[in-house]
Parts: sequence; structure tokens; C-alpha cells
Amino acid sequence: MGHGRDGAAATTLAPAGVEAIARTMHALSTPSRVQLLLRLRVEPRTVGELVEDVGMEQSAVSHQLRVLRHLGLVVGERAGRQIRYRLHDDHVAQLLDEAVFHVEHLTAATPSE
Repeated sequence: MGHGRDGAAATTLAPAGVEAIARTMHALSTPSRVQLLLRLRVEPRTVGELVEDVGMEQSAVSHQLRVLRHLGLVVGERAGRQIRYRLHDDHVAQLLDEAVFHVEHLTAATPSE
């Protein structure tokens, strides 16, 4: 799962590592950021394409991408006059996959009200 010994996730981290994890999880606490990450999970997109995909204002998409880029979850690559954004790496995709799996697992285990 992680990069610990023998592929096991670390069970302890230095305070700076714990803070970095908390910042990453905080980024995932915003539905608009999750929407953008899930869309980028499919394929790289420009800001304009993401605006159409998720129905947000261009300034809001740009702001959320700036936050995600700062946290190392997405990267932008210039393509002519535009920037195409994509997930930083497969670890971000795995993080999203696990979050989706967890929510689906909870939903299946919880009876409808």
C-alpha cells in the first residue's frame, strides 16, 4: 500500500509528515476539489475543459487547481497557450480510488433511512 518496509504503510511519522497528511486530507474535504481530482483521474484537462465538466466558474476552478497544485496533488503542463492539468502521479489516483471504495463500502453497509 505505502512505501514503508515491505510495501507496508508507515505506522509512525514525524510531526511534519503528520501535518502534510492532514493538509492533504483537508484538501479532500472540499467537494469541488474532489470533483476536479476525479475528473483529472480520467484524463488531463485544461481549466476551460474543467469548467465545462464540473459546472464551476473559471475563477473558482483556477483557485482550486492552485490549491491542489500547491499540495502536490496536481501538476500543470503548458501546451501552447494553455495549461493541461493532471494528477501528480499514481499515488493520487490510488488515494482517490481508496476514498471512493471506502464511501461505496460504507454506503453498502449502511441501510437506507
